[in-house]
Amino acid sequence: MSRPDAAAPEVLTFGETMLALRGSGPLRLGGSMEVSVAGAESNVAIGLARLGHAVRWAGAVGKDEAGELVLRTLRAEGVDVRGASLDDGGAPTGLMLAEPRLPEVTRVHYYRAGSAGSRLKACSVERAFTAAPPRILHLTGITPALSRSARSACTLALRLASEHSALVCLDVNFRSRLWSSGEAAEVLRAWAPSVDVLIASDDELPLCLPEGAPGDPAVQAKELLALGVGEVVVKLGAAGATAHTDDGSVLHAPARAVRAVDTVGAGDAFVAGYLSALLDGVSAEARLDRAVTTGAFAVASRGDWEGAPTRAELGLLSAPAGTVVR
Repeated sequence: MSRPDAAAPEVLTFGETMLALRGSGPLRLGGSMEVSVAGAESNVAIGLARLGHAVRWAGAVGKDEAGELVLRTLRAEGVDVRGASLDDGGAPTGLMLAEPRLPEVTRVHYYRAGSAGSRLKACSVERAFTAAPPRILHLTGITPALSRSARSACTLALRLASEHSALVCLDVNFRSRLWSSGEAAEVLRAWAPSVDVLIASDDELPLCLPEGAPGDPAVQAKELLALGVGEVVVKLGAAGATAHTDDGSVLHAPARAVRAVDTVGAGDAFVAGYLSALLDGVSAEARLDRAVTTGAFAVASRGDWEGAPTRAELGLLSAPAGTVVR
C-alpha cells in the first residue's frame, strides 16, 4: 500500500511511550514476561499507520535500550519518529507492567515519575509541528498530567493547530494516578473551545464542562457543542459509542461482538479508527462504524496495539464464524 509523503503527516501526536512488560499471571508469583512498548498516543499512531495514514509521533525517550526499542517499533510500524527527541539529562524511558488478573481484567502498574517522556519540551513539539503542519493534531489528557513542561507543550501545540488550521482531536483519557479530577478539569475545560473532535467515556465528560453541568451524558454533549466543540464522541464500552455533531445529529453504533481477550488499548484503537474515517471524509455514521470495528480488533487481541487491523482486514469481523482466509 502506498503511503502519503512522510514529510507531510496527516496526523501529529505526542506523549509518553514506555517499555511494556506483560506477565502471564500475577506479578507477585514471578514467571515469564513479554517485552513490548505502549503509550496511548503511539497506540493511536500505529493504528492509523496500519490503516494507511501518514502519522508523526513526537514524544521523548531516554538514551537507553528501552528508548531504542520504542523508536525501532514505531519505525517498523510505519510511524514517522523524526520529531522524537532523546533526553539529554539521563532520564530513563518509562516502564509499564501489566498482569492479567481475570479473563477480561488486566491490572497495570506504571513507573514513569521523572521519566524522559515526562520531560517532553515545547520546543520539540514546535519543531515537529512547523516542519510540516498536519491535518489533525491528536492530544490526550495523559500528556498534560505528566509535568509542567509536557503541559506547556500541549498548550503550544493547540496554538499552533489554530495558526495552521489543523483540526484538534482530544481523547480525555483521564488517569487518576497522574492527576486529580480537579487538576484535569482545570486544564481540559480551558482546552474544550479549541477542540474539533472530543472523545471520552461518559464518566469523563464532566471534566470538560463547568462545574454544576447536568449529569446526563446527552445533555453534557450538547453543552460541549455549545462551548465550541465541533463533535463529541462518547465511548460506551460494551454498549458501543455515540456521536453528537454540531448539526444536532445523534448517532449510535453498537459494539462489535467479539470474544474479549484484552481490553487494554481498545480506546486507542477506537480513536485510530475514528480519525482514519474522518481523514477519509466519510459520514459520522461510517466513522463510528470504523471506530467500533478497530476497537473490537483490539479487544480480541492481546497487547496495546498488536491487534490493530490493516485496512484490508477491516471486513474480517463480518466474515462467518469458522471462515478461513486464503
